[in-house]
Amino acid sequence: MTEKNIETHLSPSAVWNADVPPFTGVRKTVDGDEAAERMNTINYWLKQRFHHKMIKLSLDGGFTCPNRDGTRGTGGCTFCSSTGSGEFASDIASQLDLLHEKWPRAGCLAYFQNHTNTYAPVDVLRERFRKALEDPRIEGLVVATRPDCLPDEVLDLLSEIAEHHFLWIELGLQTSKPETVRLINRCYGNDEYTGAMRRLRERGIHAVSHLILGLPGETREDMFRSLNFVKENHSWGIKLHLLNVTKGSRLAEDLPDYEPFPSMESYISLVCDMIEQIPPEMVIHRLTADVPRPLLIAPSWSFRKRTILNGINAELRQRDSWQGKFLD
Repeated sequence: MTEKNIETHLSPSAVWNADVPPFTGVRKTVDGDEAAERMNTINYWLKQRFHHKMIKLSLDGGFTCPNRDGTRGTGGCTFCSSTGSGEFASDIASQLDLLHEKWPRAGCLAYFQNHTNTYAPVDVLRERFRKALEDPRIEGLVVATRPDCLPDEVLDLLSEIAEHHFLWIELGLQTSKPETVRLINRCYGNDEYTGAMRRLRERGIHAVSHLILGLPGETREDMFRSLNFVKENHSWGIKLHLLNVTKGSRLAEDLPDYEPFPSMESYISLVCDMIEQIPPEMVIHRLTADVPRPLLIAPSWSFRKRTILNGINAELRQRDSWQGKFLD
């Protein structure tokens, strides 16, 4: 393998300033993907950006979390599994073996997914990110982390990487409701999220915000307030997660009979209502969430990911609606 490093490697397709046509509400399908008609999906955005199909390789970087080792808390967030919600994460070779047959000509992004992937000394982060980027099949980097794990020296490293590589950062906000923040043991405040988003914007680093729908005690109004909070912080992208109650999580121990939604249809309806309030320029990265079926407790239907997504697309067509149609 040719030796490369973060400072010198520059992929021709990994330039941030490439033009991506703006989403205008309703447009023609891309490769038969009807979701592309009505939403600014990450699949569509990446296709416009790289000019070919892109897939994420879910990697286990070997990190932990300050909410597990006692720095900020112990036990992790109540919804989080023992793997740091990275049940599908492994290494680059294993991920390529898993996905290459389905998408043999797709480009790849290295996605450091589970636990907190900036929670380590900078030299350790540099080496692990460099190793991933050395692989000639990797065209960019995605890093999932917490807003309270982005000190200046880490932001300096991310800025350095972003000068030469395609990069985005994912932040697990989950909710903006203070009572729920305490309930799920998130162990950082909304002001830390706001500060992290501001510092990332100042450095020109794209950020994706995670929201979990169906958290205990949350109403429809609470979930929309969280969505508005993400919008107010100018997030480039958004992930809407269906809450999964999984075996081994604290949530399963504390609320063993909890059902996040009464039915798949009720979840689909809520997501469509939210899509209508998401700005067209915000890139939608996820609309549900899935875990390995043996780990799933509730909702019993959440493993039917394709059915849920098809239902969302069908509902938008039935409504003749699209992303941002009813913005406040």
